[in-house]
Amino acid sequence: MAAQPPPASASPTPIKRTVLQKVDVPTANYETITAIAELSPGVNIGRHTHFGPETGYVIEGDFTFLVDGKPPLALKAGDSYQVAPGVPHDARSGEKGAKVLAVYVVEKGKPLATPAP
Repeated sequence: MAAQPPPASASPTPIKRTVLQKVDVPTANYETITAIAELSPGVNIGRHTHFGPETGYVIEGDFTFLVDGKPPLALKAGDSYQVAPGVPHDARSGEKGAKVLAVYVVEKGKPLATPAP
């Protein structure tokens, strides 16, 4: 199924994730998803959680990583991060946006991310 471009009147989304690969985790009902996350300039992507751990490496740009229970963390190209399963988090991108290589471990059939209250 081919992706369709959004209508011209649609507002741009604050983040675009491009899945690079999915790999089954041996002897488990899980898979890893490797993706490029592209954060639009000057936006909050929205509080969300993941069913499994997320690790990431900032390829370009910068953003502030906002993880519940922790102080804001300024990240720039060359930095890496991780967030535990189920922990609400958000990101606020800098004026040029950011590009991140992210790896997620998710239970098969579960969504990559879900909105957090």
